[in-house]
Amino acid sequence: MSPVNIIQAALDSQLDIIAITDHNSTKQAPLIKKIGTEKGLFVLCGAEINSKEEVHCLTLFETNDKLKEFQTFIDQHLLPIKNKPNIFGDQVVVDENEMIIEDVKYLLISALSATLLEIEQKVHQLGGLVIPAHVDRPFNGLFSQLGFVPEELKADAFEISKNARTSEWQSNGKIPKEKLIIRNSDAHTPEQIGQGYSIFEIEEVTFNEIQLALHGERGRTVKIN
Repeated sequence: MSPVNIIQAALDSQLDIIAITDHNSTKQAPLIKKIGTEKGLFVLCGAEINSKEEVHCLTLFETNDKLKEFQTFIDQHLLPIKNKPNIFGDQVVVDENEMIIEDVKYLLISALSATLLEIEQKVHQLGGLVIPAHVDRPFNGLFSQLGFVPEELKADAFEISKNARTSEWQSNGKIPKEKLIIRNSDAHTPEQIGQGYSIFEIEEVTFNEIQLALHGERGRTVKIN
């Protein structure tokens, strides 16, 4: 999943927009955004955060400055548990030539010390988007961990996995009817990129238009395959 391979796989899958959300890290996203922009691909940058409750949540930001501010928040709440590469794999940040420029020493799949609500509040303070990830899964999803959507949670949308049915999650009242559901590939290998996707009905490809679509405002919306 090097930056160049990610962009090429997205282009091969005929995607127009991708989101880079590594576990508890934003550090590789800016480079992928740069390469994607050069290739005509719109790249949303953020992180898939593991909250204190072990709920996975997608966070997305418009600018690199906001992304950097959020990385500081992550660093403040990431538990000092050292990674064991022989068990969990390497945690590296690379440059355009795929040369390693940083080896992250703390385990990135661990839960942060911040709660889901604290994460949501910080992201929205920075003008970002909050989307609980793969809520249909029996682990690290909103319902598997909490069993319900907290009334205080101001989610911008909810994500389901590539094989989940929308009707099973919205018709039974689990997800509020006024909230949009999106589908993503949640790719961890290049071959998985594009296996699940959403169609954004927007006037132009910008962060603001994507935000409007997720909120179902001004005629913008999202449909899932």
